[in-house]
Amino acid sequence: MTLRRRSLREADDVTLVERVAAGDRDAFSVLMDRHQDLVFSVSLRLMGNREAALDATQETFVTLFRKADRFRAEAAFTTWLYRVATNTCYDQLRRQQRRQTVPLPEHHDPIDPSAEDEFTSVELSPTVHEALASIPADFRAAVVLSDVQGCSILEIADILDIPVGTAKSRIFRGRRMLAQKLGNLMEGSEPLTDDA
Repeated sequence: MTLRRRSLREADDVTLVERVAAGDRDAFSVLMDRHQDLVFSVSLRLMGNREAALDATQETFVTLFRKADRFRAEAAFTTWLYRVATNTCYDQLRRQQRRQTVPLPEHHDPIDPSAEDEFTSVELSPTVHEALASIPADFRAAVVLSDVQGCSILEIADILDIPVGTAKSRIFRGRRMLAQKLGNLMEGSEPLTDDA
């Protein structure tokens, strides 16, 4: 590793974004390496499938490269990056709805030999994944940012560019929708009511 590359790896996000805005591709590579897992994680939960999440992740970083000069250090870089990733996913979901297709049944997919290893235990179960994908994108984003990514209400409001009260409402309603979906799928469970 060169001295310059090591220096970039030690730089904070704000410094790296400033360098990216000036056209520094090495700074962009370091920033991407540092945050690609975070962006993919958010994208996967919002998009609902791996291929779409990979596309959204790539598009998020393309946007970051093109619009780095628009970043203002008024909030944390990760908050701005979450916003870019979330907006990218929203745009892709809207495009998907315009050209809705019917996926092939899963039994037509080739067998994934790595699916039986211990790593799959970390993944969301298909039931939870399907339930999450079935709630509206606005609510799904709020729930994912809160419950999966661990963002605070203020961060979520900033990322989604909504008032704090709306962020709280979306999290509450999204959780309730998710619980109802999961409750309806599990035998003998009662859906949540307003009393719960």
